[in-house]
Amino acid sequence: MNTLNHFETPQLELLHRGKVRDSFRAPSGDRLIVVTDRLSAFDSVLETPVAHKGAVLNGLANFWFDNTRDIIPNHVMELVDPNAMLVKEAEPIRVEMVVRAYLTGSMWRGYQQGQRTFSGVTVPDGLTKHQQFPEPIVTPTTKEESDREITPENLVSEGWVSQELYEQMKEKALALFKVGSDLLKEKGIILVDTKYEFGLVNGELILIDEIHTPDSSRFWSAEDYAKNPESAEQMDKEYVRQWLIANKVDGQYPRALTPEVSQEATRRYLDIYERITGQSLPTTDEGDVSARLVGNLVRAGVMKAL
Repeated sequence: MNTLNHFETPQLELLHRGKVRDSFRAPSGDRLIVVTDRLSAFDSVLETPVAHKGAVLNGLANFWFDNTRDIIPNHVMELVDPNAMLVKEAEPIRVEMVVRAYLTGSMWRGYQQGQRTFSGVTVPDGLTKHQQFPEPIVTPTTKEESDREITPENLVSEGWVSQELYEQMKEKALALFKVGSDLLKEKGIILVDTKYEFGLVNGELILIDEIHTPDSSRFWSAEDYAKNPESAEQMDKEYVRQWLIANKVDGQYPRALTPEVSQEATRRYLDIYERITGQSLPTTDEGDVSARLVGNLVRAGVMKAL
């Protein structure tokens, strides 16, 4: 199965190579973001790419950017390929706005150990795994070598953001979460928690990075949750994480996936794309992803014909 694990060209300056996304300077001066099929888990990029993953993430992000423009402007200029988009160059705000509607994940693990305050938000005793909060809460983290929980007050005192900017980010994050939750509820999906990243363009706050994808969000089947909250099916890359945990050897996670696990991960990514957008991913029957990408970049004027 053809995958896009890596992209580079001497025609374009590489600005940043992340765990999943590669960023380049486009001839226009804007930024080209290529979303690869790499998969990261536990702060490590696996050796096995997952077919169609990049197109799913890019397509879903574009879907949500289109559906939330009335809440906040975003950085998207043009989807030039299923795996790539041209975006405005923004000054990133080095804060992740994490919105949580349920007690799960790292927060649940901390709660089990007695922690009750998370990024300045205090929750009561007596809560159970996967319990829904009365209202979604915002637990920001810094974007550093290792992200850390931080209170809104410390974000301001440490100079990450101004008080006014933080309040604006919080308001937009909660509004985005409500739109996402409401739309997904209609499709039988629970938006459990997610992260939002923001930037500034000429002093204006905009939404950047990705939004409501299986890599940035946690999704549950609403039907499963209603039957048994503690064992609800997770419709995101948690499937791969759990496989890695189950196959640790001497405390080390596997560096590669088996063909069966990779194929199941692909199936899950394609399924969540179709359930959210109501359409099948249009590129599933295509051949060479890299060749298609280069051809589309040439047609968009981002690259010259080779």
